[in-house]
Amino acid sequence: MALLFFLILAFCNGLGLLESSSRMRLVGGRHRCEGRVEVERDGQWGTVCDDGWDMKDVEVVCRELGCGAATGTPSGTLYKPLAEKDQKVLIQGVSCSGMESELIHCEQEEDVFDCSHSEDAGAKCEIPETVRLVGGPDHCKGRVEVKHQQQWGTVCKAGWNLSAAKVVCRQLGCGRAILTQRSCNKDTQGQGPIWLSEVSCSGQEGNLQDCSSGLWGKNNCTHDEDTWVECEDPFDLRLVGGDSRCSGRLEVLHKGEWGSVCDDGWGENEEQVVCKQLGCGESIFLSAKARRNLGLGGGRIWLDDVHCSGKEQSLEQCRHRFWGYHNCNHKEDVAMTCLEKTPKT
Repeated sequence: MALLFFLILAFCNGLGLLESSSRMRLVGGRHRCEGRVEVERDGQWGTVCDDGWDMKDVEVVCRELGCGAATGTPSGTLYKPLAEKDQKVLIQGVSCSGMESELIHCEQEEDVFDCSHSEDAGAKCEIPETVRLVGGPDHCKGRVEVKHQQQWGTVCKAGWNLSAAKVVCRQLGCGRAILTQRSCNKDTQGQGPIWLSEVSCSGQEGNLQDCSSGLWGKNNCTHDEDTWVECEDPFDLRLVGGDSRCSGRLEVLHKGEWGSVCDDGWGENEEQVVCKQLGCGESIFLSAKARRNLGLGGGRIWLDDVHCSGKEQSLEQCRHRFWGYHNCNHKEDVAMTCLEKTPKT
């Protein structure tokens, strides 16, 4: 019977007899394939209650949005800004087989009760590979290539700037853009089609295809004008020396090596960003003695003069000195504690 249902559903969809009255998006994530799940009903956007929410539901979300494989079911409360208080929770009790093409085809309840925004569902999917950096030492440095009509091609330097490089670095899950070399050298030039030129980005787009550009494949460029970009390594951080993952001395990963963060200018906003990035609760005030009890670091001091607004999703988005530049010693290492979130039962 289930197979017959899906065959009938597919047939009706092919004839255009079934029209979706719902749209969907992921809000607040690092890219368009991660964030708090929101659906639109009758022109109104609202959230999804996470009662029963699981990987099968996320698989459908990822498929509907044209993203890659489902990788997680994070709480929607991890993504800021949070849903507005007057925004409705539109559906709950979502139950998908994992085979549906859209979330609206899954079992769900629209008569929502006893579900607040603290229970908003989130989704995390892989980013489909439509852009890459090749010819460099790792996936965060190299010649910019984009995929079109199942074929990879290069991007012309005409119109390219740092804002476009920021979008590429974010889309690839790398760190900040640090170099836009306007063209490749002879050894790193590409071959085949030159797909894009006159790319213009604001720097806020989720992927390069959201930026304006000339027509695909229509340009007067040569491979002497292929674009080269370098991003910082993927950013990671941890708290060490405490009694849980939400407490300890702050360390950040750079060039494959963990190092500490100097406390010059460090305050509540910076701690909020770290706690958020780690998936912990609010930061807790610690006395100087309590901080010292979490231990001193050794080795590199990677960051100094970090300044956050508190709205950033990651510490790498905050302003700071260049990596490794500081006037500190390990007695000034940042140490902190966040509340631990109680898992739902």
